[in-house]
Amino acid sequence: MSNKVTNRISTAGTYVLLLVVSGLIAGPFYWMLATSFKDKTKVLQFPPQWFPHPIVLENYHELFKAQPFQLYFVNSLYIAIIVTIGTCLLAALAGYSFAKIAFPFKNGIFLLLLSSMMIPTEVTAIPLFVWMTKLKAVDTHFPLIVPPMLGAGGMFGVFLLRQFYITLPKDLDDAAKIDGCSPWTGFLRIMLPMASPALATLAILTFLSSWNEFFEPLIYLNSSKLFTLPIALSLFTDQSGTQWHLIMAASVISTLPLLIVFFFAQRKFIEGIAMSGVK
Repeated sequence: MSNKVTNRISTAGTYVLLLVVSGLIAGPFYWMLATSFKDKTKVLQFPPQWFPHPIVLENYHELFKAQPFQLYFVNSLYIAIIVTIGTCLLAALAGYSFAKIAFPFKNGIFLLLLSSMMIPTEVTAIPLFVWMTKLKAVDTHFPLIVPPMLGAGGMFGVFLLRQFYITLPKDLDDAAKIDGCSPWTGFLRIMLPMASPALATLAILTFLSSWNEFFEPLIYLNSSKLFTLPIALSLFTDQSGTQWHLIMAASVISTLPLLIVFFFAQRKFIEGIAMSGVK
């Protein structure tokens, strides 16, 4: 068999493998989208209906009638945006400090902070809940905004940005000083813009984590007007059963912000993964 034929067989095998893997990944998303347009009597029928017929738009209308879904959407959106901005800001400052500024016990403090990433969320749940109770922050959005910025997610951001800043040559700092920049000016005008790929990566991961968070809203929120989308999705299941047609419609709407964020930041996201490190 010639090399040309061997290469074609190898290429065809690669494409087949990619199609299979793509199908396995995209299949659940397609099923979610298709189910959201099905009549509720056909959602669980067997054999399954792969293409919705007729296409039912009433599920989306009923979704907003069954619950104040728009309120839950806004709650999740503003919490995720604040957590994302706060985490990126703190990580940019702390990461630069650990990478470029000399101060006593720097490596020890960094390792101590890094070790906090190893502690499972469930271990700190009760002490944190007691602390929030004393602060009278239970049944508010405060526990969903501040602790995530300072917890394991925030420490991961510090680690990611530190690894990125370490890859930047020291000559940039020296050139900024020669041009008359103070450390703060050099950080804002030179280092921070260069860190945009790592910041985009951190922003996507943080937004995704905050948007999908279920455990913390479940233990901190009591008032329905404060609920977020993951809590709202659980409300479609009760003693009478699960309203799959509404859950799928709600899931489609919940997925849209994630797709939009990733669509606009995907190039920076890939650059950040490649450049920062994680090496």
